[in-house]
Amino acid sequence: MAERMVAKQAPRFEMEAVMPNKEFQKVSLEENMKNDKWTVLFFYPMDFTFVCPTEITAISDRYDEFEDLDAVVVGASTDTVHTHLAWINTSRDENGLGDVSYPLAADTNHQVSKDYGVLIEEEGIALRGLFIISPEGELKHATVNPDEVGRDVDETLRVLQALQTGGLCPANWKPGQDTL
Repeated sequence: MAERMVAKQAPRFEMEAVMPNKEFQKVSLEENMKNDKWTVLFFYPMDFTFVCPTEITAISDRYDEFEDLDAVVVGASTDTVHTHLAWINTSRDENGLGDVSYPLAADTNHQVSKDYGVLIEEEGIALRGLFIISPEGELKHATVNPDEVGRDVDETLRVLQALQTGGLCPANWKPGQDTL
């Protein structure tokens, strides 16, 4: 049986990534924590596929909303930074990403995917896991989808905002509504 991760310290990570300026640089949970930022870490199966670019570009198109909530977004797959860069350098109308507003990290040794419980070991790819981590490093939210189902940016932002209220948020709570 899988071990519970939510409401515990998140597994620390450091990965090489392609940054929005298309340079290679390390990203880490520790750095985000040091900067007192929330972290939205999401995994996707692989570059140059069909559902993945819809998620990556949807989050990128709304990245300002994450920034306004003091959140850093990191996308990750088991592909290399060079594959990520090739995909970023491919236009959206050719099933590429175009410019991306946040880092795409390379979990080439599969350790971070494994630590977060999303690695399909026999395939060497990650499931669609999404994790929201507080500035103190506590894993506050986790959701995992199969490869064929993309995630909803509105829901990710809603959950992030709910977590930031520090209150009790009832079912169907929306930002601006009272907490319990």
